[in-house]
Amino acid sequence: MMTFWQDIKYGIRVLLKSPGITFIAVLAIALGIGANTAIFSVVNSVLLRPLPFNKPEQLVVVWRTHAKRGQTQGSSSFLNFADYRAQNKSFEALAAYNSSSSALSGNETPEQVEGVTATAEFFKVLGTPPLLGRTFTPEDERPGGSPVVVISHGMWQRRFGADPGIIGRQITLDGRSKTIIGVLPESFRFQLIDDPPEYWLPMDPTDDMNKQRGANYLQVLGRLREGVTIQEAEAEMKGIAGRLEQQYQEENAGRSVRLVAAHEELVGELRPTLLVLLGAVAFVLLIACANVANLLLARAAGRGREIAIRTALGAGRRRIVRQLLTESVLLSVLGGALGLLIAIWGIDLLGAVVPADIPRFGETNLDFTVLGFTLGASILTGLIFGLAPALSASKIDLNEALKEGGRSATEGRGRNRMRSLLIISEVALSLVLLVGAGLLIKSFIHLRSVNPGFNADRVLTASLSLPSVKYKGDAQIAQFIRQATERVSRIPGVEAAGAIMPLPFSQNIISVTFSLDGQPEPPPGESPISAARIITPDYLRAMGIPLVRGRAFTAQDKADSPKVILINEALARKYFPGEDPVGRRLRLGLNDINGEIVGVIGDVRGSNLSKEDGPEFYVPHEQVTFSDMSMVVRTSFDDPARIVPALRAAIQEIDKDQPLHEVRTMNSLIADSVARQRFSMTLIALFAALALVLASVGIFSVMSFLVTQRTHEIGIRMALGAQTGDVLRMIVGQGMTFTLIGIVAGLAAAFALTRVIRGLLFGVSATDPWTFTGVALLLGVVALLACYIPARRATKVDPMVALRYE
Repeated sequence: MMTFWQDIKYGIRVLLKSPGITFIAVLAIALGIGANTAIFSVVNSVLLRPLPFNKPEQLVVVWRTHAKRGQTQGSSSFLNFADYRAQNKSFEALAAYNSSSSALSGNETPEQVEGVTATAEFFKVLGTPPLLGRTFTPEDERPGGSPVVVISHGMWQRRFGADPGIIGRQITLDGRSKTIIGVLPESFRFQLIDDPPEYWLPMDPTDDMNKQRGANYLQVLGRLREGVTIQEAEAEMKGIAGRLEQQYQEENAGRSVRLVAAHEELVGELRPTLLVLLGAVAFVLLIACANVANLLLARAAGRGREIAIRTALGAGRRRIVRQLLTESVLLSVLGGALGLLIAIWGIDLLGAVVPADIPRFGETNLDFTVLGFTLGASILTGLIFGLAPALSASKIDLNEALKEGGRSATEGRGRNRMRSLLIISEVALSLVLLVGAGLLIKSFIHLRSVNPGFNADRVLTASLSLPSVKYKGDAQIAQFIRQATERVSRIPGVEAAGAIMPLPFSQNIISVTFSLDGQPEPPPGESPISAARIITPDYLRAMGIPLVRGRAFTAQDKADSPKVILINEALARKYFPGEDPVGRRLRLGLNDINGEIVGVIGDVRGSNLSKEDGPEFYVPHEQVTFSDMSMVVRTSFDDPARIVPALRAAIQEIDKDQPLHEVRTMNSLIADSVARQRFSMTLIALFAALALVLASVGIFSVMSFLVTQRTHEIGIRMALGAQTGDVLRMIVGQGMTFTLIGIVAGLAAAFALTRVIRGLLFGVSATDPWTFTGVALLLGVVALLACYIPARRATKVDPMVALRYE
């Protein structure tokens, strides 16, 4: 132990003797470890940390599948869920839920709040006790619904000032009075739906949707019994689904179930992206290690006599290696400490660029797991970059080293080969990162250049949710939406106003079966399915969607008028190849519509720029009314948000208690749809740029050291008649040889490793030759510049001075 402390004290003195080298080494390590710590903290919170529920490993999501349509997952109906709940023996509890949105009104300004409607077992499944009051009981799931509500900790604080006497108070949601029976704890996070819920309502089993076995709109969540595996529970649930398929062939033909661990369901899609980012920062750290190793090799060249004297006094090679490794670990621990500060800044930076839909990012912090990772990374880093220099420095010829001016201890082919290998490694690792960044940048450019099928410029969107207690029938709902679009269209600066459900890029979808009139009904479960959108007459003009043939909807397409349908070009190509579909009829599994196709419109990307346009049909809102609609307003302003106050005023002229929510520009919706791609591209590009800087600095420092080492040789060459160009070619040629070998090795590695990011790419191959060539040329030019500067300095050597060098 005493020897260990002696090594540390001596190591500190050695580091203080070379403050310049120490500072550069610590900074390089800090950048590598700081970046790794920041990314690992995100990986830890998102992928590694268990969900904040009781025994989260028992939570599973139950998805409905449809084998014949290749559908991997889908929602369930309430009646199917009720059968799952009654017949299974694998679950302690099974719950169904659906996201909802309600107008919260009362003494304060009305606002739209997000919530959840769930069956009675919902909180039992999650194992979440309330902070105040109680949660649902089986008696709350009753016909007609129970007038109770559980609220979030956030709503309790924001709306009610954290009043401890809140239990029993009344609030008004969508015009209905609800009694607050419970407040959830601040730590409760339910992220299996897109928007954080602020309230929970018990489900009404007699609701119209819940009486239809084919109304698949509910998510199902279960808690496995102790000792039951997911595979065993899935086998039992498949058996139940098979029996339901035989009993209810019309609604359940071809349908089964699939179970997914709740944690996997929440973060599974993010795992490839985060692991790629973690791999990228690991490459940055390895490049930093190579740089520091070269610095230590250079410093070891000046410590040959010191090491030789210690060896002559009896220090064995193992003792020398241990001392040198202690110094390198000290360097890395100092770098790790500074890296923690960089990581704190890096997490804040990530918070500014991370997409809003990445779950659990808000839980990112430097906990004991992250601190342990940083300590382990620091020690391992010190061993990695210190081992080779330590072994090289400890292998010494005493006779030569102790001679005055002896050079064999500080020079030699072995040590130069080590420097060369480190430079080659830096170049190869940098090229892999640069190729990855180039592919992601090119992919993102391709993605953003995709035509969404409409003109998003100068378009504002806003959502409306009309409460059923006030708007009781289709006629009242249709009248409100008609009045809203007419009033909004008269706002100064508005060119057109329409409404739609669901809005493109909103992540909502309505899927409906259909059949061609005049053709035989397909077997149960085999009807074609298409996305459906409900629109008002001016929606197409407001969005700039082209009419290809036929006519658009008009104000005359009312509830009592003949049923009409618009289809997109994708549906026309697939189901009416080589013919004009205008005038044909479709039977829709939506309000039992049998309507005439009156027009064909252009294809629209419905949810993501990367997804191909699929079949869609459109029906008039007056003929299929929805109480939840999104306003779409085309303005003459570059910033359409200028009309927001006038838009709110126009809606409140119709109903003073009706709030607008999700007010956004169409361009921001599209930007959010590619936020994850932008996030991964930005970080990989940042790491690649850092790797390029580190590699160029490494090449420059090694070439500078070699020039210094060869000053005597260069002086002799120039004294014997070597020209400036000869010296330049010699020095640059040596450096570029290392670089070219590194580029070849990097291209081979990139060709294999970039396949890992294939799932993150759009419109570009993982082995795109233009990207590979461009990156190799860029790295070659940077390396050439890093070699040229030391080589240029070598040409200015005075032969007379050089000959007196030793």
